[in-house]
Amino acid sequence: MKLNILAFGAHPDDVEISCAGIILKHIDLGYSVGIIDLTGGELGTRGNKELRLQEASKANKLMGISIRENLNMRDGFFKNDEEHQLKIIQKIRQYQPDIILANAPTDRHNDHGRAAQLVKEAAFLSGLIKIETTLDGQAQQAWRPKAVYHYIQDYFLEPTFVVDISPYFQKKIEILKCYSSQFYNPNSNEPETPISKKDFFDVIESKARILGRYINAEFAEGFIANRYIGVNDIVDLL
Repeated sequence: MKLNILAFGAHPDDVEISCAGIILKHIDLGYSVGIIDLTGGELGTRGNKELRLQEASKANKLMGISIRENLNMRDGFFKNDEEHQLKIIQKIRQYQPDIILANAPTDRHNDHGRAAQLVKEAAFLSGLIKIETTLDGQAQQAWRPKAVYHYIQDYFLEPTFVVDISPYFQKKIEILKCYSSQFYNPNSNEPETPISKKDFFDVIESKARILGRYINAEFAEGFIANRYIGVNDIVDLL
């Protein structure tokens, strides 16, 4: 299966928090989108790996994505090394995405910045024909995506570009609520975390409103590019 967009996240819910809007929008536009989580988020203060995978499954159905996989790397301890790069290269070659979405290049959680660099480097290496990988015993062809874009997470980083997600924002919040173990739950007896506070969804809304304001949209999501962005028609830059 070839995908148009493949989003990587260090943990289940990373992608949903930061770019569920653009995923919903592009699925509506007819593009195929998949998600690959590097870890099961087993070191998270609340919930556990099994529960988070169940929550991710619920979120998948609401988003309508084509595939979702988990690479079962060690939460908190995966490395940007050959072993981990090859796992990602195998998936990039399997799904041959045109665009990859990856974690923020720097963030409050150490895993986010490390995942960003790991995915970015693997995306480049995936295009080298002398790196050999197999899938189900068959040699894979080299494949390099056209672009890797980093979504913005906890730190409010300056985006290279923003995308209007106004019609999709409320559904994005609905999708985030699938992760009931991670976000505000007045009936939970687990310790409070920065994202489990009652006002966390207000923070997400505020960020989306701020980004949207600069493009005359109600809500937007921002992305960071590693290269210049080219356009065919400057009228697209509205």
